[in-house]
Order: sequence, then C-alpha cells, then structure tokens
Amino acid sequence: MFITYFRVPLKTYAILAALTLGTMAFSNLALSYLNYPTQLIFKSCKLIPVMIGSIIILGKRYGFLDYIAAIIMCIGLTMFTLADSNTSPNFDIIGVIVISMALLCDAIIGNVQEKAMKQFYASNNEVVFYSYAIACIYLVAITGVSGIMRAGYIYCSEMPLKLYTNIFLLSLSGYMGLQAVLTLVRICGATVAVTVTTMRKALSIIISFLLFSKPFVFQYVWSGMLVALAIYLNHYSKKHPQYVPMCLLHCWHYMQSLYQSEYRYLKIKSKIYADTV
Repeated sequence: MFITYFRVPLKTYAILAALTLGTMAFSNLALSYLNYPTQLIFKSCKLIPVMIGSIIILGKRYGFLDYIAAIIMCIGLTMFTLADSNTSPNFDIIGVIVISMALLCDAIIGNVQEKAMKQFYASNNEVVFYSYAIACIYLVAITGVSGIMRAGYIYCSEMPLKLYTNIFLLSLSGYMGLQAVLTLVRICGATVAVTVTTMRKALSIIISFLLFSKPFVFQYVWSGMLVALAIYLNHYSKKHPQYVPMCLLHCWHYMQSLYQSEYRYLKIKSKIYADTV
C-alpha cells in the first residue's frame, strides 16, 4: 500500500537520494582542500554541467548567449582557481576534483527532478520527502557502520541545547530554500533555478571575505566579475533566446553570400567546361 503513493517511480527517488547525499558529502569534503569562496565559485558554475545535462537528459537546445555565458564562466572559474592556488595555504587539486563531483551530482539532480515532476506531475512535497527520506536511510546506514554517528552524538551531548537548536534552524531554512528551488524548477526550469541560487552564492562570497580573514588578491575580483557577467548573460538569454550580436550576423550573412556567389560561379564554370568538351 505504501508504494501506491508514489507518483514518481521508486527507482528515480533512489537515484535522487544518492545524488543528493553525494552533493552534500562532496561539497563538505571539498572544504578540507579549498577555501569557502573558491568552493562557492565552483558551485556557482553549476550552470555548465546543468546545460550539458539538459541537452543529454531533456533534449533541450540553447541559444548563442547561453554558450557564450558558459565559456565566460569557465574562464572566470579557471582564473579564480588559479588565484586560490597561489594564495591559499591549504589549496589542493583534490579539492577541485571533489567539488567537481559535487557539481556533477547537483547538475543531474536538477534535470532529473525537472523531468520527473513534469512527466509524472509530482508535487514539490513528494519529491522532497521521498528523496530526502531515502537519503536519510543511506546516511544512517553509512554513518552507523563507520562510527561517525556515535561520534557526532557524543559531540552534541556536550552542548545539546545550542547544537540541536542550530541543527533544527539549519534544517528548517534548508527545507524552505529547497521548496523555493523546486518551485523555480517546476515553473522556469533547472537552468533558471541555478541562476537564482548562484546569485545567493555570490552574496555569500562577499560576506565571507568581509567577516573572515583570508588571503585576498585582485584576481578574485575580476574573475568573480566574469562569473557574474556569465550569470547575467544567461539570464538575458531567457528573455532574448534568439539574440545574436549584429556583427556576427553581418559576418554570417557575408559568408553566406560569398558561398552562394562562389557556388554559382563554379556551377557556371563547370557548365561552360562541359559544353566545350
């Protein structure tokens, strides 16, 4: 009887749960190798794997500006990573690999959620409940076997009121944020949802530099501005999906006319040659 309440197949929820757990685990693990702003910059560039996943999973097509935004975002991300590798004492390439795995999981989640909700007409509450309930089962099993759960319980017992209150507030705010993201996914699609959450991450980066002391170089600024420009271009492309710069259009039309004229010339020349032979 319990299974009959599923709109989305249980197999899909099991996959979503594993990806959700993977995203959180890889993101937290990356902080052991990267500083917080670099981790957030990587997560802000989720647009790139989301676009790739949308093309593969949903068969979506993107406009010129979307691809330009992805290229600019890659450049900004690379520059930010290079700056972090030169200034951060605890930078490790393993952190880049780990956070990339988190991005991969996150990108698949958004597209699978969008496909499931539109295909099976599942509600936000259903997707959140079953995905996180199954992920919780995974987490309990993993932490129970590894002994992490016992260590965490002992630590929380030292200051139970403060720590459990913080855990509750974190869970509540996370649930509310997730509901908002899922609503965006349903109404506007995964790519728009990523753009909105990316702006929140940009604000977190600014606050991180203001509140916590860490090495700072100007390369952080302009590489972050490149990422912000990419986000803006991605947002602009939603209103103007067919937009192409006039200079490129002129070049394209010129190449077309040149090709057509050359084609006609060669066709006439070949006809004359055939007549003479």
